[in-house]
Parts: sequence; structure tokens; C-alpha cells
Amino acid sequence: MQNRNLKSTFIALMACSVLGGCSTADRISKIGKAPEMTKISNPMTQDDYQPVSLPMPTQKYSDKKNNSLWQSHRTTFFEDQRANDVGDIITVMIDIQDEATIKNETERDRTSDEASGLDTMLGYEQALNRILPQAIDNTNLADFDSKSSHKGTGKIKRDDEIKLRMAALITQILPNGNMVIHGKQEVRVNFEKRLLQVDGVIRPEDISVSNTVSYDQIAEARIIYGGEGQINDMQQPRYGQQLYDILFPF
Repeated sequence: MQNRNLKSTFIALMACSVLGGCSTADRISKIGKAPEMTKISNPMTQDDYQPVSLPMPTQKYSDKKNNSLWQSHRTTFFEDQRANDVGDIITVMIDIQDEATIKNETERDRTSDEASGLDTMLGYEQALNRILPQAIDNTNLADFDSKSSHKGTGKIKRDDEIKLRMAALITQILPNGNMVIHGKQEVRVNFEKRLLQVDGVIRPEDISVSNTVSYDQIAEARIIYGGEGQINDMQQPRYGQQLYDILFPF
């Protein structure tokens, strides 16, 4: 029995080692080194880049007249300095103040009783003491009772605030004129790297005269604010504890 327990423990340790081996080796190789910065590249050439495809109305064409000072596709009489083509840069204004409080409480009690007997069955009830090891009372063959109680409480309080400005590139012009934007910034201070990223779809008319757009005017917005480094590692549970939390059923 002891050998079986030792074998089970060894298998569990080996499984944990295999699951975390690659990650552990990678982290060990980075000891004493600052986080690497991602090289600047065209986001459209990345392996995980996916062009946006959304339901679009019929494309509208503007009536341009070469002999006219005013053209229907222009937004101002003079030259427009706002971003309007693939590769142009636009500033995204992010000011998120999110606060939420969730409280939940559940309580459950259950009690059940069950009894059964065999008063008469063609006279065979008297022969039960010859079938079973000891003499029994055929009028009280079984008696079950159970009682369970469960009480759970939970409370979540979240207060998030993100306020920043960042530049983004226009990576795609959709058939209806809307623009797909992508912006990513990395800031490294000592051994800690901060990552800022924004993706989404904006309307040209929502771009201000100062070439900025607010985050609440971005459709399908994906905003990431995070990082990696020694401080971030210390804030995360060890992979063994995370595996235990996933597998432990109680």
C-alpha cells in the first residue's frame, strides 16, 4: 500500500514537472536579464493578425469634380490633417473609471428519511432469517435518513482606473469608411515591462480636429494594460498551486 502511494506521488510530481517544464526553463534562462522588447514591425504581417470582417452596407462613392474647389468627400474646405488612410497615426484617449460591488449569499438545508418493511409476502417473509446471517424483523427491513447543510458567501469589490493617451495606426479601411486601428506600446523600467495595447473600429467623423478619438467611441474595443517582470511574477501564484486549485475538487 505504501509503495502504491509513493508511486502515485511520483507520477503526480512528474506530471507537474512536464506541465511546467517549458515555462520553468524559459524563466530560468531569463534570470538576471531584463525583459526583452518586441521589435517594431508591421502588425499586418504578424502570424496572429486577422483582418476585420463585419456586415457592411452598400459602398457609397463620392462625386468628385476636378474643376470644383469643393469636393463632396472633403470634410473641410482646407486640407484635413486628421488620419484618414492606412498607415496614418491617431491618438487614442483612454479614461476608464470602473467600480463594481457584488455580494452573493446562499444557504441550503435538506433532510430526508426513508423506511421500508415486508409485513407479508405469501409466507416467505418468515424465511428471511434463514437466508440472511442473523434473524431480522421483516416489518423493519430498512431505515435510511440523511441530512445535509450548505452555506456559502461571496463578495467582490472592484475599483479600476486607467487614464492614458497612446498612438495607434490605421491598419484597414472598411467598405463603409470605418477604420480599424491597432496600437501597442511597451515601456520598460528596470526589470519591469508595461504593455499597453488597443484595437477596435472607429468612425472618421468621431476623430476630433486635434486628431484624437475617445475610447468610448471605439467599436469592438480591446484594451490591454498589463506587463511582465519580477513584480508581476511575485503577484502570481506558483504554477503548482494553480494546478492544485484546478484539480482539487473540494
